Amino acid sequence: MCGIVAYIGSKEAYPILIKGLKRLEYRGYDSAGVAIHNSSSTSLYKCKGKVADLEAHIGNNTIAGHAGIGHTRWATHGPPNDVNAHPHSSGGKGSRLSIIHNGIIENYGPLKEEMISRGREFKSDTDTEVLVQLIEDIQNQEDIPLLEAVRIALTEVIGAYAIVVMDERNPNELIAAKKSSPLVIGLGQDDFYVASDATPIVEYTKNVVYLEDGEIASLNLKDGLKIKTIENQEKTPYIQELELHLEALEKGGYEHFMLKEIHEQPKSIGDCLRGRISSTHGFARLGGITEYKDKFANAKRIIIVACGTSWHAGLVAEYLIEDLARIPVEVEYASEFRYRNPIISESDIVVAISQSGETADTLAAIELAKSKGALIFGVCNVVGSTISRTTDAGSYTHAGPEIGVASTKAFTGQVSILTMMALMLAKTKGQIETSRFNRLLFELENIPDKVAEVLKTDAQVKYIADIYRNAENALYLGRGYNFPVALEGALKLKEISYIHAEGYPAAEMKHGPIALIDENMPVFVIATKDSSYEKVVSNIQEVKARKGKVVAIVTEGDKDVKKMADHVIEIPETEECLVPLIATVPLQLLSYHIAVMRGCNVDQPRNLAKSVTVE
Repeated sequence: MCGIVAYIGSKEAYPILIKGLKRLEYRGYDSAGVAIHNSSSTSLYKCKGKVADLEAHIGNNTIAGHAGIGHTRWATHGPPNDVNAHPHSSGGKGSRLSIIHNGIIENYGPLKEEMISRGREFKSDTDTEVLVQLIEDIQNQEDIPLLEAVRIALTEVIGAYAIVVMDERNPNELIAAKKSSPLVIGLGQDDFYVASDATPIVEYTKNVVYLEDGEIASLNLKDGLKIKTIENQEKTPYIQELELHLEALEKGGYEHFMLKEIHEQPKSIGDCLRGRISSTHGFARLGGITEYKDKFANAKRIIIVACGTSWHAGLVAEYLIEDLARIPVEVEYASEFRYRNPIISESDIVVAISQSGETADTLAAIELAKSKGALIFGVCNVVGSTISRTTDAGSYTHAGPEIGVASTKAFTGQVSILTMMALMLAKTKGQIETSRFNRLLFELENIPDKVAEVLKTDAQVKYIADIYRNAENALYLGRGYNFPVALEGALKLKEISYIHAEGYPAAEMKHGPIALIDENMPVFVIATKDSSYEKVVSNIQEVKARKGKVVAIVTEGDKDVKKMADHVIEIPETEECLVPLIATVPLQLLSYHIAVMRGCNVDQPRNLAKSVTVE
C-alpha cells in the first residue's frame, strides 16, 4: 500500500521525487524517504512521518543527481520509524544497491536466516532489507548484471512486490519489477518515470507501460526500456496513453480533497451515466455486459466480491439485481471468500468491485473464481489497473482520481454502474415493464441534479455536526435499500473522525444495539418515503422512548418524522431503488465536518491507506 516513485534522465531527480511523493502520500504516510544518485555516490534521506517531515529533515542540504527513488510507507513489517523507512540499502562495506518496495515478502524469515549465516547484518525489521541484500548477495556471487540478479532473487521470493532497484555503480539504469502490486512506467523524451500509479507521472508524460505480474523492466538511458519475465523471456512493451489530467489532482480551492470529491459527485455521477442510458430512447448499455449478454441472462447466480466501501456498494447491488432482474445475488467480503473454499460453477458470474483496481484480496478472489470457470466482471475506477486487465469484462466508473482515503465519489460511481447493470439485466430477461424501465432511466438521469440539491444542505449539516462532534458512539439505521447506506455512513464516521459507529438494519436495533441508546447517543436514521417508511418511523419512536438523539435523512416535505427527530436533513424525492445515490451524500458531509471539528487529518486518516495492495 506504499507509494513508489522513481526517476532517471536528464532532469534533477529530487524535485520530481518530492512532488511525486506528495501526490502518492494517500497510499502511505507512516514514513518517507529518497535516495538520489550523483556522480560518485548515493545520498539517502529518510525519516518517520509525512513527506513534509522528510523535507524538513533534508533542510537546506543540496541533493543533486539525475537518478533517484522515493517512497512513502504504510507499515507492515516493523513499526514506523527512521530505520524501517524506505529506501533501504544493501548494507555493509561496499554496499551499492538501494531499493523501494511495496508488498510483503512472505518468506523473508528463512531468507534472512540464510543470509545471516553467510555473515550478512541487518539494520531494520523490514522484509524489504532482506530482498535488497539477497539481490546484492546473488550479484556478488555470480558476477552478473543487476537485471539478472533481480530476476534470480525474485525466483526465490514468495509474496507480493513492486520494487525499484538502483545501483550506484551504474547511474544510467533503474530496475523495476512487479507481482500483485501495481507499478507503471512513464516514457519521456530522454528519461523514465516509475510510480505506484499514474498521479506522479501525468505532469511529465502521457505515455506509460503498466508492468504485468512476473515482469522485470530495465530502464536504461543508453539501451531504452527492456522487459523480461522471471522465466527470462523477453517481452515487447505495450505503450498506453494516460487519460488522467493534472488539474484533477489538485484541491481546486477546497480545504481538503475529501470535500472536493464530495462536491464533485454531480459531475462524476453524470460522467458515469453519460452515453450509457437514455430515457428518451429507452436503453441502458454497459459494453462489458453487452459482450456477454447471454451469459448474464442465463446466470444462475451473481457473486459480488469487494472490500470496505466497495462491499457496501455490492450490498446495494444485491437489492437492485434481485429486485429488478430476479437473479440471486451473494455479496462476499473478498478477504473471506478466498479462504473458505466457496462453491463456484461455470454458470456463475463474479462481479469484482474495487476503486483502485488493485485491492489484493479482491484480486485473489478473482483468481480463485477464474480457476473455477466463472465469468469475471470488474467494476473499478482506475484505467489500466490490474483488475481491469485481469477480468473478462467490466465497466469503469469514470469518477476521476479520488485522493481522499475515505471513498466518496467512487462509492456513488460504483452504485451508478451497478444500477445500470441491474436495469440492463432486468430488460434483457423481460423482468421489468417498459413503463417502469423508462421511469427509472428518467429518474437516474436526474440523480446528478438531485445530488447537487443535497449539497446545498452543507451549512445545515455542519451545524448538526457541531452538536455531535464530541460523541463517543453513534448508531446508523436503515431498511431495505438504505441498510447499506447506514453501513457506509457509519464507516465514514469511523474512518475519518475515529468515533465508534455501527450501521444496522433498523429492525435489528431491538435485538441488541438498543441497549446502547441513551441521551448521549446520536442515532442517524435514513427515513425516506419508501416501502419501509412506517416501520422506520416506529424504530425512531423506539429510540426517542429511550432518550436517544435522532438525526433523520428524510424525503423533502416530510412532516411526520420532523415531529419526532431532533434534526432532519431533507433530500429530493426519487425512486426507492435510487435513494442510496442521494442519501449517502449528507452522511459523507456529516462525517467530514465532524472530523474537521475534531482536528483529524481528513484526507489521510491514521492507520489507513487508499489502495490496500497487501493482505
